Order: sequence, then structure tokens, then C-alpha cells
Amino acid sequence: MRMQGHGSCRHRGFGGGEGGSRWGHGRGMGGGRRGRMFEQGALRLVILRMLSEKPRHGYEIIKAIEEGFGGGYAPSPGIVYPTLTLLEELGYATVAAEEGGKKLYAITPEGGAHLADNHQQAEAAFARINEARAAFGGGPPAPVLRAMENLRMAGRMRLQRGDLSGEAINTIVEALDEAARKIEKS
Repeated sequence: MRMQGHGSCRHRGFGGGEGGSRWGHGRGMGGGRRGRMFEQGALRLVILRMLSEKPRHGYEIIKAIEEGFGGGYAPSPGIVYPTLTLLEELGYATVAAEEGGKKLYAITPEGGAHLADNHQQAEAAFARINEARAAFGGGPPAPVLRAMENLRMAGRMRLQRGDLSGEAINTIVEALDEAARKIEKS
């Protein structure tokens, strides 16, 4: 199955960071080749279809796509939010409300017409999502994957900052070892 296209993404638990995965490009799981999950324009259609169901915040869209993939993939905020802005600029989506700095996006009549005109492409994108969910076997629970990703990113960001004193190193090691012990016991 080949899944390429729109922007960067996070593949969870299948050997890649931003934009990378061992899954995709027609090679099933285990290929090692970097790729993208959506063909050109497919993410826009996926988002429009989700907005046609109900207005949503960007974070809700990310989580819904992640759940659609059974936790094996989540689009990065760095691709979802610019896509929402593009849909707004194209007149396909509008900000229905803004609460606490969060924009609630809704589909416009023009967006509905565009979605209808591209119905087959949208259905093909959702078929690929369903195939991926089946390939991932439902995968680990999405909240566990999210928490693991948060821990990985926190560690990476702290290491990139540098200037680790002996005390800071010990604190980090103790926290990681404690988390490992708790996970093993659960």
C-alpha cells in the first residue's frame, strides 16, 4: 500500500521520527524508507470530511486521525494547522468560533461542494486509513503512545539545551528509571 503526499507526520512505534517510518511506500511494515501518509491534497479532503460531520478544533482533528489509524500515526500540528489555514483561505472552511485562543473550524458551502466534487479521492483516503488501522492491528492505546512521545520529546529538548550538571543528569536518570519500573509493574 502506498501512502504519500501531504506534509510531515509522526509515525508512532514504527521506526521513524518526523516524516519517517518503516511503513508505507508499498512495502508494508518494515521497509525503512521515509514517506508521507497522504497523497497530494488528501489530507485537505480528510479534514473537510471531518468538518462536514461537525465543527472541530485542530487538536480534535489530529486526535481523530490518530484514532483512525489505530494509534500508529498522527499528523503533526505543523501540517494540520497550516492545512486548516489553507482551507480557510480557499473558502472551504471558516472559523466558527474562537474560545481561549482555540479556533473552531467549520466547513463552508464551498468546502462541501469541493468535498462532493472530490468524493472518490476522499473515500480513497479513508480507505487507506482503514487499511493502515488493520495493518497496525489496532496498535497500542493512543494515550500510551502520546505519553511515550511526550517523554521522548521532553528528553530530546532537554538534551539539546545542553549544560547538564551532574545533578541534572542524576535527576533525569532517576526519573527515567522510576518510570521504567512503574511501567514494568503495571
